[in-house]
Amino acid sequence: MTYPLRKSDSGFAADILDGLMGVPKTLPAKYFYDARGSLLFEEICDLPEYYPTRVETALLKRHAREIAARAGEGVTLVEFGAGALKKVELLLAALPVPAAYMPIDISGEFLESQAAALRARRPGLVVRPVVADFAVADLPPLRAGERRIGFFPGSTIGNFDPDEACAFLRRARNTLSAMLVGVDLVKAPHIVHAAYNDAAGITAAFNKNVLLRINRELGADFDPASFDHYAFYDPRLRRIEMHLVSKTDQRVEVLSRGIDFMEGEPIHTESSYKYTVGDFQDLALAAGYLPAAAFVDGDRQFSLHWLEPAG
Repeated sequence: MTYPLRKSDSGFAADILDGLMGVPKTLPAKYFYDARGSLLFEEICDLPEYYPTRVETALLKRHAREIAARAGEGVTLVEFGAGALKKVELLLAALPVPAAYMPIDISGEFLESQAAALRARRPGLVVRPVVADFAVADLPPLRAGERRIGFFPGSTIGNFDPDEACAFLRRARNTLSAMLVGVDLVKAPHIVHAAYNDAAGITAAFNKNVLLRINRELGADFDPASFDHYAFYDPRLRRIEMHLVSKTDQRVEVLSRGIDFMEGEPIHTESSYKYTVGDFQDLALAAGYLPAAAFVDGDRQFSLHWLEPAG
């Protein structure tokens, strides 16, 4: 079974209406991850253009023993935005007798299926999946003698703007003994651009799937075919932006409210910030961590950061 951290309304309807009635129009990226969206994202991770998963996985394989030595024995491993639980198995295999594994993800149906599969592969492991928005979920305080390690892979930290990323890390610090964070690095724009504009169109389907979710859960009448997937890299802000752009003037009904779109008007659905190693370490310092180690691939495409709470 899955475990809620706390009782709360997901706020899906309110978030969607607030975003679509704002100027400019936006949708929170966390709502990509219904069951179909989670599966589409796993397809994205296997695409030849999508380097982050491939490079981060190689880094985890290369440095798993050193990371496990830093983590120590009997730890509880907490994964934020767990998804398909693939990368964490590299750590679980290296950790000496972990006490438990707690994956946190907003997509409950998908999380439960992945947790059940992990239990079958590792019958001795205590798996406690938590359905929650990890950005606002509160972990319980550390008990005396407990060692709890945070795992935040996939450069999901980049989906926050830098101030939000700092705030998230600061909140997490109060309930963790240490944290391992995957961070996508600044690189040639064409490499980043290709990762979010794959030739197979899987990222476009992932982006448009949020419209299908709004139709299904809020009784809206979006026509995904009347929107284009549009993603670009802004080198000044050092971030990818994903948008859905209306192909025509149109009105969409959402919860009996008419939302008007002009031809060419975008909905901003996601940002993904890229960092240098030094800039991310500065952000971690501002959040109250000591950057104890950074693991970087030879092409300097991706990085893993071991952070320990200062003091």
